[in-house]
Amino acid sequence: MFKEVKKSMQWGEETLTLETGKVARQADGSVIATLGETSVMANVTFAKEPKPGQDFFPLTVHYQEKYYAAGKVPGGFFKREARPTEKETLTARLIDRPIRPLFVSGFKNEVLVMCTVLSHDLVNDPDIVAMIAASAALTISGAPFMGPIAGCRVGYSDGEYILNPDVEDMHDLRNNPDQRLDLVVAGTKDAVMMVESEAYELSEDEMLGAVTFAHEQIQPVIDLIIDLAEDTAKEPFDFSPPDYSALYDAVKAAGEDKVRAAYAITDKQERTAAVSAAKEAIKASLTEEQLEDPNLGSALKKLEASVLRGDVVKTGKRIDGRSLDTVRQIVSETGLLPRTHGSALFTRGETQALVVTTLGTGDDEQIIDALHGNFRSNFLLHYNFPPYSVGEAGRVGPPGRREVGHGKLAWRALQAVLPAPTDFPYTIRVVSEITESNGSSSMASVCGGSLSMMDAGVPLKAPVAGVAMGLILEDDGEYAVLTDILGDEDHLGDMDFKVAGTEKGITSLQMDIKVAGITPEIMKKALAQAKDGRLHILNEMSNALTEAGDFSIHAPRIETMQIPTDKIREVIGSGGKVIREIVEVSGAKVDINDDGIIKIASPNNEAIQKAYEMIHSIVAEPEEGGIYKGTVVKIVDFGAFVNFFGKRDGLVHVSQIENRRLNHPSDVLKEGQEVWVKLLGFDDRGKVRLSMKVVDQETGEEMKKEEEAEG
Repeated sequence: MFKEVKKSMQWGEETLTLETGKVARQADGSVIATLGETSVMANVTFAKEPKPGQDFFPLTVHYQEKYYAAGKVPGGFFKREARPTEKETLTARLIDRPIRPLFVSGFKNEVLVMCTVLSHDLVNDPDIVAMIAASAALTISGAPFMGPIAGCRVGYSDGEYILNPDVEDMHDLRNNPDQRLDLVVAGTKDAVMMVESEAYELSEDEMLGAVTFAHEQIQPVIDLIIDLAEDTAKEPFDFSPPDYSALYDAVKAAGEDKVRAAYAITDKQERTAAVSAAKEAIKASLTEEQLEDPNLGSALKKLEASVLRGDVVKTGKRIDGRSLDTVRQIVSETGLLPRTHGSALFTRGETQALVVTTLGTGDDEQIIDALHGNFRSNFLLHYNFPPYSVGEAGRVGPPGRREVGHGKLAWRALQAVLPAPTDFPYTIRVVSEITESNGSSSMASVCGGSLSMMDAGVPLKAPVAGVAMGLILEDDGEYAVLTDILGDEDHLGDMDFKVAGTEKGITSLQMDIKVAGITPEIMKKALAQAKDGRLHILNEMSNALTEAGDFSIHAPRIETMQIPTDKIREVIGSGGKVIREIVEVSGAKVDINDDGIIKIASPNNEAIQKAYEMIHSIVAEPEEGGIYKGTVVKIVDFGAFVNFFGKRDGLVHVSQIENRRLNHPSDVLKEGQEVWVKLLGFDDRGKVRLSMKVVDQETGEEMKKEEEAEG
């Protein structure tokens, strides 16, 4: 009944298996990839005809994590998987980016790639397995896909690159100083297609070495996919790229000069209007048959690309007049908003980000329910890209894949320089509002986020800046690397290469390549040029702020204290009675974890001090020989009991009340009276022995022997 085919290989420390022919047989391509005990099913379907009039390639990639894969039941009221999590959205983008450029040019049929996590061993991250499964499913589907690709994850510890490190090793790298890199690379047999990373101030050479290492490690996986395809691949779909050379010649003759003149305009909005006018003029000169040709959009785009790209490579001048390695003018400002905890406005040319930082307490941490377990995050970065930022009137909805992806890139770039939670016990939320956009608003978010956090008083290890690089690679091998690319250069270029970091090293690297010809030489040049750009931007940012500013009066203050774990129960009290009393009396928020770390938060320093004293009195032990102020709580024939240290009582024997004989303690004491006592020690049964007569009851100072004798 089944024509099942399996291919396996040893990959690193695990066995990688690809299997097809048993499940989802009506899909054009279906592969289950298994690494260790992590399994992902990828199913590919594609339409056999394009939709009439469709002028783009409709590829959709979905990645779904099923909680049953890790033996879990979803949280929430509905108890089923609902909207995609951030991890699912980011992984879908991770798969989409390297496969999209590898479909044959001109193919505009709808393609759906669905990856479903079936099993997760909590060791091997399913995102890499999903990428391999998707590539294999596409390769055997018959779709015009010029793959296969493969991907892997790379760690970096003690100067050594690590292939596919465990999930646990990659979790919370900020608090794991031994692991300095989380890098994902995807590529074909000959070229790297995509890079995504979180790094901890690695040098350019270390990052390039990691990418090279990854490309070497994916080669046997590509061979395995080819081996599977040789036995199972369907007949290639009958598709030939459309020949619209005659149409292109007509378009070029009708308006090359107009498009060239339009791209000579440096202002973005004026240039956009001029390009649109040039296209309309071209259309006006075409025949009805040419206007109805479905390849007209492709011909117009090809003309734009040839004008923009050719001039840049030949002259070294770009559409806004800059040289290849020039960064646009930068203006940085901080402290714009009076009530926020920290704010910054970062403007680079026609790209602008208003970035705001809010400091919160432990209650504000984000609880993330992931397949490998629940965890908390005290650093959040949210990115918003409204239509007005590009001068458009568009629909406004919840954050899309682009917003999630750009926000995560900025998050990765900044978290490497955050202080340890023990040193700065705040939840940090950074929101980047993109108010203008013409090239790399994600890197503007990095620069503005760094300034905004410093304005809020966050003691960053170092400022962070980011820059977007581009590439134009001609058929003859000539190329130009562009620093700080514009939107048009990104759209019509061959590479989007974003690098963020400090003066010391790289903290995040993201690369998307549209052509399969990027050599190590080109990548090395791009990294070196990006470093120069990054250092220039950092210098410009220093005009606004060079170190952490003062805390806003509107931000909560947080103090931390460590108590013995065996005292936690005493601080919380039965049913939380004690900790509720501390909060009510002091007015501060109190949070205690299982390690005995207590965070006390309030905008009022007096409230923090009051709570601190109340907790200290519960957990601290009185010192022998110490002098304390106490209250008489009970009088008996042989002395008085005094509450002198939190809830701790001790006995002042009648002989220790005064330097004279008393008939009864009540001769000089009454309940509720405040007295000074010295802790003499503990008797054989552990009872506390106190003395009043050795302490001056007026000043609270211990009396000398001579004074006692005179008394």
